[in-house]
Amino acid sequence: MKNTKHDKVVVIKDLYKSFEDNEVLKGLGLELYKGENIIVLGRSGSGKSVLIKIIIGLLKPDSGTVEVLAEKIHELDKKELIKLRLKIGFLFQHSALYDSMTVRENVEFPLVRNMRNMSKSKINQAVEEVLDAVGLTDTIDQYPAELSGGQEKRVGIARTLILKPELILYDEPTSGLDPVTCEEINKLIMKVKERYKTSSIIITHDLACAKQTGDRILMLSEGKFLRQGNFEEVFDTDDERVTGFYNYNFIESNEN
Repeated sequence: MKNTKHDKVVVIKDLYKSFEDNEVLKGLGLELYKGENIIVLGRSGSGKSVLIKIIIGLLKPDSGTVEVLAEKIHELDKKELIKLRLKIGFLFQHSALYDSMTVRENVEFPLVRNMRNMSKSKINQAVEEVLDAVGLTDTIDQYPAELSGGQEKRVGIARTLILKPELILYDEPTSGLDPVTCEEINKLIMKVKERYKTSSIIITHDLACAKQTGDRILMLSEGKFLRQGNFEEVFDTDDERVTGFYNYNFIESNEN
């Protein structure tokens, strides 16, 4: 079925962002459709994280428009922005779990904070459901210090899912993980998409993550999208900015 205007989850047009004399984003355009995983691929410092922060309203663009779930995000007041963010899941690069809380307490935190009228039994049911979805029901009473890096990522994903978001933003989901665990997280990202019918923007410099999880890949370099398409289409080029990234990433992956 062909995507229509009403299927658009994120629409970005002519986006610019600078920090003093440093031009980070130079006229970006992006459309994310319902049920789609988009990869924004680029080296560290290419502007990937700045783009994510603009999408969730943590940074304001210098110019351009950003619509998220049909809302012009930088026209929203604080109350409206908070309401919109409840529909957006954000997986931090380092999971950002609270060390003093158990896995259960970490995962239930968004519900306890935002759904004040929800009963304890309903909260417990929701926690058990999302932990089951990420394969970690047996860790429910453990603390983050007792978890592996891959388990921490999974708990982070479970906490992201607890509010049943329509849009998930993943910031370097495989960063710092060994190849086997990276593969597990990539499969989990696809499982989440299928089970929860989410749309996602995945920020990464990991080629394996891009290839396995992306319906469409956008290559970000020097503040602009150089190429977009599926994995083969993006890297079927002699452009040294693209081939250089591919070769560097490949070498780096084999050294780790």
